[in-house]
Amino acid sequence: MEWLEISVAADGETAEAVAEVLSPYAYNGVAVEAGPEGLSSGPVVVRAYLPADDQLPSNRRRVEEALWHLGQIRPIAEPVFRPIAETDWSEAWKEKLTVLHIGEHIVIRPSWREYVPAFGDVVIELDPGQAFGTGLHPTTQVCLMALEGLVSPGAEVLDLGTGSGILAIAAAKLGARCVLAADTDTVAVEAARANAVANHVSERVTVVRGSLAEATGHYDVVVVNILLRVILQMLDDGLSRRLRPGGTLVLAGVLADQEAQVLAAANKDSLRLVRRWESDDWVGLALSSLPA
Repeated sequence: MEWLEISVAADGETAEAVAEVLSPYAYNGVAVEAGPEGLSSGPVVVRAYLPADDQLPSNRRRVEEALWHLGQIRPIAEPVFRPIAETDWSEAWKEKLTVLHIGEHIVIRPSWREYVPAFGDVVIELDPGQAFGTGLHPTTQVCLMALEGLVSPGAEVLDLGTGSGILAIAAAKLGARCVLAADTDTVAVEAARANAVANHVSERVTVVRGSLAEATGHYDVVVVNILLRVILQMLDDGLSRRLRPGGTLVLAGVLADQEAQVLAAANKDSLRLVRRWESDDWVGLALSSLPA
């Protein structure tokens, strides 16, 4: 069988949206080609590979239409289409993904890449897939940097909207005693479970389908990397009550011009801002509950 490679150049902020357009049609997920510093370091190329079967003409048309509509909202380049032979396609997307360093010690390594860890490195093995969270998006990166400074040995962590499970895995590798990871998407739940096994942390990472309602108990660190409207709804539904006294809530998926809305909602629950991260137009917020 032959394959059709689709490549689209976009800025870092738009790359995830392009990936979402391509992923329903892409065999083995979508590859995002960025510099070693992630999406903020320069132009990004998103690639997907479609099987050249009977569905290819209609799938290509749907992809072109969806990308055109996306291009009316955010600037993206015209998609480039290139046929790939069966013997070449599996390596074509793999070669685009490299080892990624985030924060002081976190390293994201595709499974086929060789990497010799330096002292103190926290290495997460993560391959591309349909679940959100490859480590490339600014919101994921600010959460990883937050966890690096907040998770202490023996901590209990809650990850809502876990996607690929990258944040839950990072928390476990940073020393968390147990992590509950939840997502409403069945694809994400399956991906997160598989990634926890691949990273040898499945005994400390429990992945469930659901959201705040399924997250019983209290936690030292709660991380939520979702959309603004979901964050605001969770705060309204009692998200802060999942924190232990003195615990920390990390919120991401928030644009800089939405920050005031989030802080206003958090203040109603007596949460105070203790740290802030910014990457491109995105912010990450660490909010602390009052100690007992």
